[in-house]
Amino acid sequence: MSKLHIHTKTIQFGDCDPAGIVFFPNFLKWMDESSLAFFMACGIPPWRELVKTRGIVGTPLLEIHTKFSKTATYGETIEVHTTVDEWQAKVFKHRHRVMRGDTLLCEGTEVRAFVQRDPENPDRLRAIPIPEDLKALCL
Repeated sequence: MSKLHIHTKTIQFGDCDPAGIVFFPNFLKWMDESSLAFFMACGIPPWRELVKTRGIVGTPLLEIHTKFSKTATYGETIEVHTTVDEWQAKVFKHRHRVMRGDTLLCEGTEVRAFVQRDPENPDRLRAIPIPEDLKALCL
């Protein structure tokens, strides 16, 4: 398991469809925001800094699974609760629980990898072993 980070959002009118319900891709956007916020809250520098110091471009998304339980609308405040459920050699699984108070709105898991530019082809990215020092900051 890992630390828990809670990322708070206030839903805006523009986040909703004409019926006033949050348009589902916005949940995915907020989970993505929460992924970066999780690492920064754990003390990991922003990717733009890590690319300069260690060549780490970021943690792109490889796979996502999402289950929607309840709707939300503008004016409401939600929280994205983010943890890392599983660490493997080159990938990890982020779990996001989108909550409105005690009500679960949406739950998602993302498989991500730490990546660097491929030295043989700088236009491509390649997964690297998860740096132990960065992982330790998240535990």
